[in-house]
Amino acid sequence: MIALAVSLALNLFAVAAGVTAWVSREAAEDRVEEVRSSRERMPLMAVIDTIDPDRRGPVRAELRAAALSAKPDFQEAREARRQAIALTESEDFDPAAVSALLEQSRASELRGRARLEVEAVRILSELSPEDRARMSTLLRRHNRHRSRDGDNRTEPTPAPAPAE
Repeated sequence: MIALAVSLALNLFAVAAGVTAWVSREAAEDRVEEVRSSRERMPLMAVIDTIDPDRRGPVRAELRAAALSAKPDFQEAREARRQAIALTESEDFDPAAVSALLEQSRASELRGRARLEVEAVRILSELSPEDRARMSTLLRRHNRHRSRDGDNRTEPTPAPAPAE
């Protein structure tokens, strides 16, 4: 009887230890993933702050210039999409016109993305391997912006340009 009680106690202890180990491993994996994803969600300026101090100012200026050069394309894309929505909501709904506006919106957005991507690759090519690795997180994410009229939109951040 004593041996049965001891065996039962040891088995319960073993099961509890196994569950504790499994839960701890899951928690550790969650923390690792959280750290990894938080790096990917770092604001642009925080990522730039991690690179060589001598390159921070020029990189900020170059990224700002790239964003400003692409801004008209993204504005054109949003305007074409607004027009498509307005036409869809109106009594004068024209499927062909809506499709054309949506195509124009997509083309404008792709032009803007291409500008950002080309400039990002150029800027990254001027960085040390360590700084380039730090800045690479920008290529995996999208930035959330709030426009002046209050709508949330996602604008792409630079991604690698396609090889020619």
